[in-house]
Amino acid sequence: MSVQNSHSSRRGRYVEATVGGEVVRAFVPPPLPPSPNIDLLPLLGRLSAAERALGRLDGAAVLLPRQELFLYMYVRKEAVLSSQIEGTQSTLADLLRFETEAQSGQPIDDVREVSNYVDAMMYGLERLEEFPLSLRLIRELHARLLQSGRGETKDPGEFRRSQNWIGGTRPGNALFVPPPPSDVSACLDAFERFIHETRSQLPPLIKAGLLHVQFETIHPFLDGNGRVGRLLVTLFLCANGVLRTPLLYLSLYLKTHRADYYRLLQEVRENGAWESWLEFFLEGVAETANQAFEAAVRIAGLFASDRERIAAESDRTGSSLRIHDLLQLHPFVTANDLVARAGLSAPTVNAALADLERLGIVAEITGRRRGRVFSYRAYLDILGEGTAPLRG
Repeated sequence: MSVQNSHSSRRGRYVEATVGGEVVRAFVPPPLPPSPNIDLLPLLGRLSAAERALGRLDGAAVLLPRQELFLYMYVRKEAVLSSQIEGTQSTLADLLRFETEAQSGQPIDDVREVSNYVDAMMYGLERLEEFPLSLRLIRELHARLLQSGRGETKDPGEFRRSQNWIGGTRPGNALFVPPPPSDVSACLDAFERFIHETRSQLPPLIKAGLLHVQFETIHPFLDGNGRVGRLLVTLFLCANGVLRTPLLYLSLYLKTHRADYYRLLQEVRENGAWESWLEFFLEGVAETANQAFEAAVRIAGLFASDRERIAAESDRTGSSLRIHDLLQLHPFVTANDLVARAGLSAPTVNAALADLERLGIVAEITGRRRGRVFSYRAYLDILGEGTAPLRG
């Protein structure tokens, strides 16, 4: 990664704030766009690669036989990863079990936080169809994100009126202290203006990268800033027509490279090193889009080959294909779920499940005689790549 020259005029300023009798230095970022301007020339190769990867992903999504299904699952994978960065231990399997009430996994607060993230994301995408990306929409997303679980005491939907900090046990030994409450409103006003400005003529992907860092630096909420800041990238790209389908989610990349991520955020604040951050960000967009494209192709291939096997080898093709359809949307199911959803009798469902188990397409995961839970293992394996919880 290239080393950028220090840009003193990009650095922002430190102000003194008193928190609990302790005087600390809080950082107030300068408004966007950065000055001097972003040097786009060294970034053009990465920008082009990222845009190509996004275009390919967008095209693949349109060709998928069940586009809404891929989106349904990918949103959930992102919710798990984004929440893991904040410390939850839930897996994708935990969330899917929680949603189908097939089997409880991790502590309920962990899974509820992830479920709230899914709700906030889907709400934001629907809201964008009639409402601009704005501070009001960001507050609405935050309210849904923290509507239940551990965050519900942290002023859901409200910008903070007290000092927060990142790392450490108190502001005095924190790694970073965001702007004092008295400066948050002005910082956010400038942030919202930059969302909608056109004078800079910056490409949307570059603007998305700048907005993400600025939001993390302002840290306008008492809790949930990281999750909202990651969500903003995809919402901004959808709002600006870069993505037709919201399939770009950066949390796996940021989880994998989290030491570089936090270091580069701090280098922007301390040295104005925006170009180094943007190199990292654009690489992440390209890598993430390529991974999502490959996953889409593999999932489509799995569904097609499993359908062919059922048609060729099943003793009860019609009912087994019907259940295979439902397993694509609910990879954890009980026989009772399938009776309700498929409109088939219990004996038919049980016979079809036994057939799919014989073919190795589903597996029973509880070992119980009653309340048995079946999973579509090969599908979950592709979806779940990279979603083991963080350790340490």
